[in-house]
Amino acid sequence: MTLKPFDAAVVGSGPNGLAAALALQATGRSVVMYEARSRIGGGLWTDTLTLPDFLHDTCSAVHPMAVASPYLRTLPLAEYGLEWVHPEVPLAHPLEDRPPVLLHRDVAQTAAELGVDGQRYERWMGPLVKDWMQLMRSGMGPPAWPASLGVLARFGVSAALPATMLARNLFREEPARALFAGLAAHSVLPLEHPPSAAIGMMLQIAGHAVGWPFPKGGAASLATAMGALFEAQGGVIRLHTEVTNVDAVETLGPVFFDTGPHALARIAGRRLPDAFVARLLRYRYGPGVFKVDYALSAPIPWRDEAVAGAGTVHLGGSLGEIAASEWACSHGKVSERPYVLVAQQSTADRTRAPGGHHTGWAYCHVPHDCPFDRTAAIEAQIERYAPGFQDVVLARHSMGPSDFERHNANYVGGDVNGGAATLAQLLTRPTVRAIPWSTPNPRIWICSASSPPGGGVHGMGGYNAVAAAFPEEVPALA
Repeated sequence: MTLKPFDAAVVGSGPNGLAAALALQATGRSVVMYEARSRIGGGLWTDTLTLPDFLHDTCSAVHPMAVASPYLRTLPLAEYGLEWVHPEVPLAHPLEDRPPVLLHRDVAQTAAELGVDGQRYERWMGPLVKDWMQLMRSGMGPPAWPASLGVLARFGVSAALPATMLARNLFREEPARALFAGLAAHSVLPLEHPPSAAIGMMLQIAGHAVGWPFPKGGAASLATAMGALFEAQGGVIRLHTEVTNVDAVETLGPVFFDTGPHALARIAGRRLPDAFVARLLRYRYGPGVFKVDYALSAPIPWRDEAVAGAGTVHLGGSLGEIAASEWACSHGKVSERPYVLVAQQSTADRTRAPGGHHTGWAYCHVPHDCPFDRTAAIEAQIERYAPGFQDVVLARHSMGPSDFERHNANYVGGDVNGGAATLAQLLTRPTVRAIPWSTPNPRIWICSASSPPGGGVHGMGGYNAVAAAFPEEVPALA
């Protein structure tokens, strides 16, 4: 007979699984966590993908929502080695016919560089950034009624619109429109659809409130710190342990799944009603990503030096060009001028590359499970704004949607957001239930990016699931 020595279990060790495990410990329960791979972290891995001593983030790289997370902010992760590195500028958006647009931590400084749209930008963003903590708690976790009503209403007036409509209604000139288009494109949705504006605004507010930093030494540092805290509090991590049957876990208590809905159906389907399993299997995934990591002999030679100080760079030109790229991606097509996200961590974190050298991280969105190599298209976009980029490339490593899914089974078809973030599915992920993290079996819960509040490194899916399961036991967010 298999022993069941733990009070609760977590399947999967991504940021949401780690958050769920820590929240369960806060209730006084003993917890075991299962991870099929050799390391914890899910998308939070760092590897030497190109050349020795060049540290690249395998998946996730820049983490504004981790720093803004209402739950992760409560954890003493600095005591376990986590150090956030803040670049000089959180975000830059180069343009071909004028200076780049920079998102500074300071709203007024950002607005001052937006010309005729500066006052509009400051009037719009200023109040939202002032109330950012309340907004993050209400938007990502259990709402703080009624105190959050005013903040949510102010946010919702803009957030309810599609990104293209909001940008064109709010701003008169291209720089401010392009800046917001690049932010909204993180939604991996056509920018003509809601909630693309809402997702862009959350990232924008976080950029002003907490910056767009990255963990010193690589994304894995965040997972390592969370895992170390979990183990220091008595948690047990089972690596190289793939759970294929929920009955095999070492608990008679609740089991929290940091997996996709399809995997939940496969592992726990025998303990769930057939109709519910069928709904899980109808869950829809969105576009994928194609990424290239670079070992560089020098920093990226941006045409405008102001871009060099930014941790993240959005490449894609105008609002119209970015919208066209994202529309194509969502309709099964590839764009010759894709919207590209570039991270240049080594400019602020010198642990990422050997002396005098640098790393680069770049990806674009592609159709779901796209088989095409997009390296050339990504590099053409970089060369467009950084002529001579090819001359500083020492080595490169590419990953397509199938590579992402092999790395992390939750990235189905390369969808790193855990499911299409359409308005309907964002509100009902993974199925329509009053408590979305629950299932008809009171022992089985889902806490992955396929549950609210969705994709991103913030751990709120894990915290929310445990708070829903044990509302009287989980410490409330400050």
